[in-house]
Amino acid sequence: MMKSTLEPECTGQFSPLFIDYIRKDEKLRPFYNQYPSLENFESIIQEREFDQGKRRVLKEALEKQYEGFDLTDKVLEHIQSVAENKTFTVTTGHQLNLFTGPLYFIYKIVSTINLAEKLQQAYPDFNFVPVYWMATEDHDFEEINHFTYEGKKYSWNSAQKGAVGDFNLDAELQGLLKELSFAPDFFKRAYTEKGNLAQAVRYYVNYLFGEKGLVIVDGHDTALKKVFTPVIKDDLKFNSANDLVNEQTGNLEKLGYKSQVFPREINFFYLEKGVRSRIVKTKEGFEILDTGEQIKEDVMLDLVEAYPERFSPNVVLRPLYQEYILPNIAYLGGPAEVAYWLQLKLVFDHYHTDYPVVMPRNFAMILNSNAQRKVRTLGLSQTEIFQDFDLWKKEYVRQHSQSDLDLKKEKEALKAIFENMGEEASEIDATLKPSSEAAKTRALKVLEHFGKKLRKAEERNLETALRQMQDLKGLLFPGGTAQERKNNFLEFYLEDNDFIASLYEHFDPLDFNFIILEQDGRKS
Repeated sequence: MMKSTLEPECTGQFSPLFIDYIRKDEKLRPFYNQYPSLENFESIIQEREFDQGKRRVLKEALEKQYEGFDLTDKVLEHIQSVAENKTFTVTTGHQLNLFTGPLYFIYKIVSTINLAEKLQQAYPDFNFVPVYWMATEDHDFEEINHFTYEGKKYSWNSAQKGAVGDFNLDAELQGLLKELSFAPDFFKRAYTEKGNLAQAVRYYVNYLFGEKGLVIVDGHDTALKKVFTPVIKDDLKFNSANDLVNEQTGNLEKLGYKSQVFPREINFFYLEKGVRSRIVKTKEGFEILDTGEQIKEDVMLDLVEAYPERFSPNVVLRPLYQEYILPNIAYLGGPAEVAYWLQLKLVFDHYHTDYPVVMPRNFAMILNSNAQRKVRTLGLSQTEIFQDFDLWKKEYVRQHSQSDLDLKKEKEALKAIFENMGEEASEIDATLKPSSEAAKTRALKVLEHFGKKLRKAEERNLETALRQMQDLKGLLFPGGTAQERKNNFLEFYLEDNDFIASLYEHFDPLDFNFIILEQDGRKS
């Protein structure tokens, strides 16, 4: 692949808060710990304290989660190493999207692996383990039950409810698999041989990234949740996170930034098979909202002790849970994730938990041979690829028109005629000058109308180029959204089995520019 880069601001795809953060705006300094640069990790590593008991729990939990999976030596080494004081994790997280979902799922993991390797080279006295945190407890199935391949949406329709990681790989999914003749065997094995969706995702992610030593963590784990019980109880009793996030959110809003997450009085769901329901406070104790079950406070706190796995943190406390059980020093996410992590710093401080380096994953656009040909034919710059089509069309037609579409000379000449006529008429009768001005306005409107017809004619003459631009927009911005948020990686992986390997080569997690990659021809 050939690589070029573009400043994120030029793409028009990122929020002001995200741009200000990566540009190191000082007004955001109170909202995070360290800015993401290689040299700043030195102090993070030295200051990171992580309980040895937690390390043992994590290692044992990972060993249990990976039972029955074939692992590379590097994954096995990394799992064992988390029990060592000199080992730290570098983490990203994502939902269990069907067939990995959009491209940026792959980008997240590649960025995370590359950062771990960079840190290993820079700080060889320590161990750095790349981690993918599976969002197994999410319950919004409609967000993950589909993927798009070559413009067609494929969906898994299931009536199952509750945490998606527990979903059975049911008959509906098996029926969908029969339609997907293009699906690689490792996906088919994942979705037919494993017991639930969490195991299936672990299988194919391990297949794609196991050689790099990626460790996959499922937070829906009794032993790991047991470590988190002090926070669960505190949130149920005192609702600390709600006040702290609202305070931090208010501080950001005073600076003109929009909120990404909104806390609740209680930031945990109650989780059982087929149910993930909000917990709300009542006069007598608590209510499980979807079931209507009423639970007194002392009984609920006893449940936390006996069944910690039944308490699932929402988006506000999931980051804290992650950092509570992992010896983590960096979290990589998309622009919205970076933004909402900045709302959480006070929560970390309250619970005496180290706040990691929060940094963006790499962002990229892939130009296949068809897209490259259209870009060359149209003579587009990198910035013009991202320009609004209507604005680009207007400028392109103006530049390539055989005539002056604005009719500037004609308008100036017409103005001169009517102004001269008005001056002469006013010498005869002063009341005639307004009539001349009105006639000039009408004539200019006629000329403007003619100019629009002229532009339409030129657009017809340039129809081929305009259609090529529309086709290019459809390729790179399917449905009007960024390619990486819509297309599945199989569109490029099946064209070139070295696709992911090439991303390792071109992605730099400490370079926050937008990457444009030109894909070579078909490889096997």
